[in-house]
Amino acid sequence: MGESEFLAQAEATLDAIEAALDRLNDEDVVDVECKRSGNVLEIEFIDNGSKIIVNSQAAMQELWVAARSGGFHYKQKDGVWLNTRDGSELMASLSQMASAQAGVAFTLE
Repeated sequence: MGESEFLAQAEATLDAIEAALDRLNDEDVVDVECKRSGNVLEIEFIDNGSKIIVNSQAAMQELWVAARSGGFHYKQKDGVWLNTRDGSELMASLSQMASAQAGVAFTLE
């Protein structure tokens, strides 16, 4: 995949994560605030001040996630972002990480 294609897909994924969290915030499921600066999405859980950072790494063609539970790298394969270590899918993993940090179970779609 070329760099421009990667950047477009990474941007779309960051947009989708932000939109899903904004929707959950609007529905009073979780009190969260998203801030975007270029290729970095900062997710802050208002009740406890903890954060998750999701950013794209064009040189590696990966999305990186930093959360309380650790740091994770995701590479796209067949249209799905998969963890480079255990093969888990980004949105499912991010749902678990975010739920744990927020103290409320929810699913990002």
